[in-house]
Amino acid sequence: MTKKTDRTPIRWLVLALAAASLCLGALAPVPMAQAQEQRYQRRSILDFFLGRRYLEDGPQAPDVQQPRHQQRKRPPSQKAVVNTRTAPPLRAPVQEEPAVQKLGDAKKILIVGDFLASGLGDGLTAAFETSPGVVVEARGNVSSGLVRDDYYDWPEQLPKMIDELKPAMVVVMIGANDRQQMMTDTAKEKFRTDSWFTEYRRRVLSFGKQVTDRKIPLLWVGLPAFESDQMTADAVQMNQLYRNQVESIGGEFVDIWDGFVDENSNFIVTGSDVNGQQVRLRTSDGINLTQAGRRKLAFYVEKPARRLLGTQASPDLVRLDSSNLPGLGLPANPVEHTVPISLSDPNLDGGAELLGARPPPMALTRSPRDLLVEQGEMTPAPPGRVDDYRLPAAKTPAEVSVK
Repeated sequence: MTKKTDRTPIRWLVLALAAASLCLGALAPVPMAQAQEQRYQRRSILDFFLGRRYLEDGPQAPDVQQPRHQQRKRPPSQKAVVNTRTAPPLRAPVQEEPAVQKLGDAKKILIVGDFLASGLGDGLTAAFETSPGVVVEARGNVSSGLVRDDYYDWPEQLPKMIDELKPAMVVVMIGANDRQQMMTDTAKEKFRTDSWFTEYRRRVLSFGKQVTDRKIPLLWVGLPAFESDQMTADAVQMNQLYRNQVESIGGEFVDIWDGFVDENSNFIVTGSDVNGQQVRLRTSDGINLTQAGRRKLAFYVEKPARRLLGTQASPDLVRLDSSNLPGLGLPANPVEHTVPISLSDPNLDGGAELLGARPPPMALTRSPRDLLVEQGEMTPAPPGRVDDYRLPAAKTPAEVSVK
């Protein structure tokens, strides 16, 4: 009999050696690229005893998964592909439109007044920026008015500005700073008193005459509503004063009140702009205007200004000189046109006279037209025609007996 050998210790020894080799392989630091190359070149003891095959021996060898933190390097010849679905679209650079070149003989609009006039200047500049025949000159003083002439003397400064600029029109917007005590030659007049309004009316009239006496169109812009109820009430009274005095000397009063109040004539912060969109028109102090409010303020002045300036305010105004004359496009060999035919010598059909050159021949009898028009007589219709309304003639006894 053959003695049976116990192979259990051998198996345990093989397993121990395999585990030791795996531990040593894990402890030894091997670069990633070298480890991938050695994976298919090195055989362990388990391959001998368990009969494992390499992955590369099979028909398909799947790719080895790389760690997430390491990305595959792209070959130098391969171009990067941009995902057009997820990549943001490229925006073309915004090209600003060139400013319109003003003409040398462009008419000037002079704007004078306080801080509201300065805002009006910004709005009118935007309104006429595409009109080459109009230039806006804003000379507003923020804290000025007609009451404190010791701070800024408008009656003295306005003639100097007119002589310097020679404007075609003067626009005045003033009065927001005039709600205060007025110093006169004799006394100090308190605001809202009768003597204050009497002196203020005289100053407004004198200030406006400095423009109208020079035969220059004058536009006086009224005050808007304010957040303060007392300021709004004062603005209503002062606007009435401006209208009466300016119209008495040939000027024109521009009423802007409806553009900055609601249907109940109450102050509004947000309202419609020149395009009908709801925007903020007034600042947080309830006095000043936003950029949209300034443009809306200029909208009321733009209409009478364009009417007074005429075609000079048109944005399509172009001056032609020798440098920008359009080409007529005349051909090198002009076409020969037919000589005009004389009315006195047609000679087209063998005739020597035009129709109507001779008087018509004298008719001896009257025509049916003459009988109808002159005497109202109509020739009888031929027998049997549809308009022959004559009754048939009665038959004689002889004709009846024959039948």
